[in-house]
Amino acid sequence: MKIKFILFMMLIGSTILLSTTASAESSMSVQDAMRAAGKATFMHRCRACHSLDPAVNSFGPSLVGVVGRPAGTLARYVYSNAMQKSKLVWTEENIRKWVENNEKLVPNTRMRHVAITDVAEQDFLIAFIKSLK
Repeated sequence: MKIKFILFMMLIGSTILLSTTASAESSMSVQDAMRAAGKATFMHRCRACHSLDPAVNSFGPSLVGVVGRPAGTLARYVYSNAMQKSKLVWTEENIRKWVENNEKLVPNTRMRHVAITDVAEQDFLIAFIKSLK
């Protein structure tokens, strides 16, 4: 609950900044604020297992470039049979389903259940993950 409040306040703060700053170049855009809030969610909920370095896999695979990638295909990572056979592609919709209830989307996956059910928090996280290229 505390993280949701912090994320909400970051978004509100960026909106106020946008409305009060004359120069667009010196202010943070709403999309930048969403990515920043998403990074905070990532650091709190995902960083323990996922790397932001495309050359480094941790307990889970790196998430750099994950949007649009078929699930279970990143080189140098050993996926569960369930993930390899899922035929899932990491679209925004599938990422949302995954972070809400990964066990429902791909039963028998090795990833522990995350349960990010707040839609705004999902939006922030997806905005951040989309920026990882």
